[in-house]
Amino acid sequence: MLAFTGSRLDRADNIRANPDELAGLMNWKARLLKLSGLMPEMDDAGSLAWGTLADAAEDAELVFLGLDEGKACFAAVPPEGDSSPRMANPQLWSLMATLRADDLALYGGARSIVDWHARHRFCAACGGATKIAKGGWQRTCTSCSTEHFPRTDPVTIMLVEHEGRLLLGRGLGWPERAYSALAGFVEPGESIEEAVAREVLEESGIVAKEVGYIASQPWPFPSQLMMGCYAIAENDEITLDTTELADARWFTRDEVAASMNGDADAPMNTPPKQAIAHHLLNWWLEKHA
Repeated sequence: MLAFTGSRLDRADNIRANPDELAGLMNWKARLLKLSGLMPEMDDAGSLAWGTLADAAEDAELVFLGLDEGKACFAAVPPEGDSSPRMANPQLWSLMATLRADDLALYGGARSIVDWHARHRFCAACGGATKIAKGGWQRTCTSCSTEHFPRTDPVTIMLVEHEGRLLLGRGLGWPERAYSALAGFVEPGESIEEAVAREVLEESGIVAKEVGYIASQPWPFPSQLMMGCYAIAENDEITLDTTELADARWFTRDEVAASMNGDADAPMNTPPKQAIAHHLLNWWLEKHA
């Protein structure tokens, strides 16, 4: 199972749209996810810590996360969102490595939605203040009534193969031996397949064809959907875009396998297990087993 997938919550969209039913669930049985800003608080067992709605500030905006065994679960919108890159917070990587899978998925969804609320308090159409609506899955402008909805940004992340070798890149500012799959945002008017081909060509000069889909992963930093893909390269001469990548090179199956195994003489350090890139590399190794 990929990190941030497998939440145990019933999202209960029908309740979000029913103010009376939602209000009826905001009782002493309801649970409040304890957050310090956007970081979760932990209980003694190392799981997500929960309180009651009485723990929320009187003026808190509450987001209805869903139902957990019939109990309504909420999270409070923090005063500020988070614009810093995930790499800048080592606590997040530690969290991803230690939280139970269902807790991590629940937290990831909660983090994305409350972060969106914290960064969208004003209307993009008129600049007026917005207020929470539909249980926290919408904001409505108090001036012009424009409705705003949580944003998810689609990102393609792809393995590109040429004659049994795999193209991997090292991002700007990454450690010297760190390599991963190429990735990039899907632009307006693009299909997933077109985005894969464009990003690969822009970053490496490689022409990608026969694009296929492998798997996806929600990535709550702040709110991406990583769409894992695979493609065949028509050429192997790399023309590096140095505004995007520090390096890109071809790796053999043996080199990828040694790196995934953590061998001392491996040519690179592979992505952490929590990232979809790690899953994609395992998929490719099994494909060529």
